[in-house]
Amino acid sequence: MRAGGSAPPDIEALAAGLAAGGRRALARAITLVESQRPDHRAAADALLARSMPRTGRAVRIGISGAPGVGKSTFIEAFGLFLIARGHRPAILAIDPSSPLTGGSILGDKTRMELLARDSRAFIRPSPAGGTLGGVARRTREAGLLCEAAGFDVVIVETVGVGQSEIAVADMVDLFLLVLPPGGGDELQGIKKGIVEIADIVVVNKADGDLAAAAGRAAAEYRAALQLLRHAHADWTPPVLLVSALSRTGLDAVWDAIARFRATLGEDRLADRRARQAIAWMWREIESALRAELAADSRAAALLPDLETGVAASRVSPVAAARQVLAAFLDGRGARLDPPHGVP
Repeated sequence: MRAGGSAPPDIEALAAGLAAGGRRALARAITLVESQRPDHRAAADALLARSMPRTGRAVRIGISGAPGVGKSTFIEAFGLFLIARGHRPAILAIDPSSPLTGGSILGDKTRMELLARDSRAFIRPSPAGGTLGGVARRTREAGLLCEAAGFDVVIVETVGVGQSEIAVADMVDLFLLVLPPGGGDELQGIKKGIVEIADIVVVNKADGDLAAAAGRAAAEYRAALQLLRHAHADWTPPVLLVSALSRTGLDAVWDAIARFRATLGEDRLADRRARQAIAWMWREIESALRAELAADSRAAALLPDLETGVAASRVSPVAAARQVLAAFLDGRGARLDPPHGVP
């Protein structure tokens, strides 16, 4: 089944394939949830409803870092480490989309060749598609499908370090930041918001000629983290030295992940996931409302003049928004109440 095909998706077959842990069924299921066709959207909702009882037991990890820091190499080494210990990792690797063409390279399978060949792992590259947060719009649903297929560690690799990427923390249990072995100026260039949400910090490339520099950088990062307030008062983010190339330090990363989850405990972890699910619901509501608004003829007729007026400071953004909403609701037989004290 292809997203652009005419045949209706076979939900029963997909659900059975997921339950059996099939990678091909998982790939087809993710293609379905990424489709923008209305009939595919309805089928995707039905498939997710069928799959939800088998979700919730995986470790969810977000990984970010500046381009060139070695995220893909680290993730491949870490994935192979997990497989050797009996786990089934799924990697949702988000490629940046071109703002001009909308295209993306989608080369993560090439960069993780060894992991991609292992049947116990699953790698899905997806384009960010202009979505803020460095993640594709359907990454959350894709993660649930991976869990339904029996993958017990779900890793979301984001586009790169940027303020908007804090959004990835709203879909994972913990956020891991990969940093270069430079320190100094590199430390100044890292977005404070990204560092503040990091639960674990990894200094990669701690090998060869860079080993000493990596050790110094780790010390600088530890000192910097002491000045920041973490979301959990009972957890201090560790700064770990790793060489993805020689595959050293990976056990310390996995131990830190286990310690973080143990520190949170089942109740706080369940509460974190519940809050993420509610936030996800509201983002879906906002997205659906924007789409409905854009498709409404009454609202669309007002927008060009209102945008011109707002740009020229003749109309306030608040007043323009209320006019568009009033036209949209009036077309549906509803009414937008005026601000307090205005007839």
